Amino acid sequence: MLPAGGVPGVNNSPLTKAARHAQIAAILSHKSVPVRSQEELAELLAERDVRVTQATLSRDLEELGAVRLRGTDGVLVYALPGEPGPGGLSGLGAVLAGGPFAPSAADPSARLARIAAELLISAEASANLVVLRTPAGAAQLLASAIDHADWPAVLGTVGGDDTVLVIARDPAGGADVAGALLRLASRTRAAEKEHLRSNDHEQANNQEKEVPR
Repeated sequence: MLPAGGVPGVNNSPLTKAARHAQIAAILSHKSVPVRSQEELAELLAERDVRVTQATLSRDLEELGAVRLRGTDGVLVYALPGEPGPGGLSGLGAVLAGGPFAPSAADPSARLARIAAELLISAEASANLVVLRTPAGAAQLLASAIDHADWPAVLGTVGGDDTVLVIARDPAGGADVAGALLRLASRTRAAEKEHLRSNDHEQANNQEKEVPR
């Protein structure tokens, strides 16, 4: 991925939970600034004008599947599964199951499906270019997921704040890439809704069984 303008700066737009997760993932992905504690992470988020309580931050880290790894200097720092950790460690995604944004080294396509379903708002194509829209602060997470999925039809991505530019390999392949991403997001959302509906139905049946006659 080729970040637009480097590390995202301050964002004054109200953040959704998904966008907040994206900001946390972006911070933890920058190995030049290791995060040793939740307090340090909260300070880095505040620099981006994202302020969260300790309880919310703890829950976000758990949902992201963040883990603490010991670096070559012996200090524990936060890292995301599937991303290179301190000292070049990687492949945690094949072992650890995280939240909806936890990278999976074993199945990057599944990771892209989950992230696209949560973050992809729209996709428009022109020639070999595709413009994707996301919630504020979430574009680089989606761009990273596309890169790691390693689609042959995609040459590369550029992630900004709420926009991802995808370059298709085929000079006229933008529409196909846009359509594939939209279908992937739509199918995943439908599957998640069906899963939730099934769980609700099962819980309702269990509650009926527990009601004394």
